[in-house]
Amino acid sequence: MIAYKNRFSQDDIKSLEPTEKVALVATVNPEGQPHVTLLTSLQALAPTQMIMGEFSKGLSKEYMKTNSNIGFLIMTLDRHLWRGTARWTHQQKEGPEYERMNNKPMFRYNTYFGINTVHYFDLMKISVRQSLPLASIGLAALKTKFARGGARRNISAVLKPFALSILDRIDSLKFLSYIDTDGLPVLIPVIQCRAADSGRLAFAVSVYEEEFAAIPKGTVVAVFAMTMKMEDILVRGIYNGVGRFRGVKLATVDVTWAYNAMPPAHGQIYPETELKTVTIF
Repeated sequence: MIAYKNRFSQDDIKSLEPTEKVALVATVNPEGQPHVTLLTSLQALAPTQMIMGEFSKGLSKEYMKTNSNIGFLIMTLDRHLWRGTARWTHQQKEGPEYERMNNKPMFRYNTYFGINTVHYFDLMKISVRQSLPLASIGLAALKTKFARGGARRNISAVLKPFALSILDRIDSLKFLSYIDTDGLPVLIPVIQCRAADSGRLAFAVSVYEEEFAAIPKGTVVAVFAMTMKMEDILVRGIYNGVGRFRGVKLATVDVTWAYNAMPPAHGQIYPETELKTVTIF
């Protein structure tokens, strides 16, 4: 089981400061469902406080203002993980943290955008530093590749080839989120996840098995996938629990919704929405 604490150590604060990392924020949408966004500017500010710089508009910034509970997962370049929960408190468009964020190389020398708003959070809990279990993930990925065909269904196309290519790449990073019984978003690495078909995801549960077992069957979950080229996609669907397919214990998720999370054109891509004529320029 994961050990948690209620304060960042000074070593945590230093480790989480660089923007060169994977930092995911899980929020709760108005329907009570998980939404996940890549926000690499998220970092610890003090032992019980976090900040995050906003440089583009997206749904997550609106959701955290209406439901302040967030979950987060941060993975540094040395493959160390921190996971936890926090509460959004306020935002500022000036001040020392605003200046500090905009002076970072990623934003200071960016021609197209800088940080326009800083969001503040009170820490609820933070895990101790974890190492990504690469050997266990590799074995789970092989099991998934072998068994996922047994979970395939004969249904019409749901996700387009480009979206599937991101989800199905063996080297893409994938993370699952759901809302727990306390109303808090939870994030779990699910790098072994692959597409069984265009509307179903599958993954072996031999890694993080206890955490997946805690998700009730029928729960709405979100899966965020990203490549090292910064291509990413967010899908939501129904968690079917764990079953045996070709002798392997796989969990499956039936996709009901998909979202293009890449700027500058964030938006829903499944179910497809009607195109509207632009009349105001």
